[in-house]
Amino acid sequence: MPPKSNSEPRLKQTSHPILYEINTRVLINELSTQAGKEITLDKIPDSLIDEWAALGFDAVWLMGVWTVGKLGVQIAREHQGLRKEYKRALPDFADDDVIGSPYAVHAYTVSRSLGGTKALQALRKRLEMKGIGLVLDFVCNHTARDHEWVSAHPEYYINGRDGEENEKPDYYFRTKTKKGERTIAFGRDPYFPGWTDTAQLNPRHPEARKVMIETLQKIATLCDGVRCDMAMLILDEVFQKTWGEQSNPVDCEPAQGEFWKPAIEAVRTEHPNLLFIAEAYWNLEWPLQQLGFNYTYDKTLYERLLREGASSVYDHLKAEIIYQKHSVRFVENHDEPRIAQILPNDAWQYAAATVASTVPGMLLLHEGQLEGRKVKVPVQLGRRPAEEASVTAKTFYTKLLSCLNDEVIKNGEWKLFSIRAAWHDNYSHQNILVYSWRKENDFRLIVVNYAPLNSQCYVELNLDGFEGASFEFRDMMSPAVYVRDRVGLQHKGMYFDLPGYGLHVFEVHLARK
Repeated sequence: MPPKSNSEPRLKQTSHPILYEINTRVLINELSTQAGKEITLDKIPDSLIDEWAALGFDAVWLMGVWTVGKLGVQIAREHQGLRKEYKRALPDFADDDVIGSPYAVHAYTVSRSLGGTKALQALRKRLEMKGIGLVLDFVCNHTARDHEWVSAHPEYYINGRDGEENEKPDYYFRTKTKKGERTIAFGRDPYFPGWTDTAQLNPRHPEARKVMIETLQKIATLCDGVRCDMAMLILDEVFQKTWGEQSNPVDCEPAQGEFWKPAIEAVRTEHPNLLFIAEAYWNLEWPLQQLGFNYTYDKTLYERLLREGASSVYDHLKAEIIYQKHSVRFVENHDEPRIAQILPNDAWQYAAATVASTVPGMLLLHEGQLEGRKVKVPVQLGRRPAEEASVTAKTFYTKLLSCLNDEVIKNGEWKLFSIRAAWHDNYSHQNILVYSWRKENDFRLIVVNYAPLNSQCYVELNLDGFEGASFEFRDMMSPAVYVRDRVGLQHKGMYFDLPGYGLHVFEVHLARK
């Protein structure tokens, strides 16, 4: 793997970056237990950072660094539905293990239990020395109920009628503020009751919008990228659909236009290379990209990989390349079940991961995914169960990451191939996905049978620009090597016969004479 230049921001050096999500509070807890003493962000072992660098991660996302308030912890400990989730994930959990949701932010200061801001800054410098960027969260839709704005500026939030907290206890709470008692909405999306540890911000309030942007600017001084939680919820159309007339501030005229465009522009005035990553759903990814986001979650690919078939995946990958390049691909994250738990066999897991990893855009990998962990840990917990690492998973991901750090895949041009049946009445070709990465005269070919049965196909390869009478296809994931002559490839195409969920990631070279 070539060394990364310091002349450009780390996340700008590739069109296909790898982002590694870490449950920060769980990691620090485990490192402290192993060391027998308190470990903070600045004391994360060099060996672990070296491992991240060796695997080729372009950035780490430290999920959960901000301060959680006492009220958020109390609510998380008392919530009966969540307690069932805690028990399911961690049968021996105690109340001390429940440390509150990192998405009920009390203050955008680094938690003292992690070492505070200075510890984060020290870690960032160490990551930078290894060519690794840092991504942090911004929760745009809501704050914790005990955030200082709730008391000082309740007008920054969606306010309900007096007594509405009794009529709709799943949607509103009553609280004392410096401006008298107020009924304030829980943060929520349009389809579910509220998150009871949060208060719903109103980005249509001009002063609220201003301090939200200032918060983003503060976060930008600490990192290389910002992952914006549930970014689509404050799109003007969605927000007004959710809140209706309540979205109109009672003390002033509403702010006009979308929040994200001026917010991103304001931050980039001082931090032009900061990456913005949107957690986004409901086919609102493209509008968010248009407003300035570098990358948006691709939940559609996730759903098709786990619940549909190759034809559905193929159709999704036919989208405009500009959209594809700005998509975040994943097969798990802290909101989704572990891939090793929900897919019934290793081959299917690895085929899904290969597709998500080798198409354009940003790849998001989740801590524990590489070891084959199966337990989804609620974000409110600071401890997770011990699980034996899967040697098979570790071997697979090590090979896959080696492929992904190939310069052709990091910065080449991607192309999706159409394929044809291997013979009449054989429809199994519809199970196979074939695409390539090309950079000048270097060529990589990815072939995945995304079905449980043997499948066959022919694919016509474009060999324009490549000289030579025959070509060697060397699989980067296995010992397989195939040599094919140009004439046969041009006239018939290349034939593939793959077992269920079989795959290849080929380096293609001129065959040696």
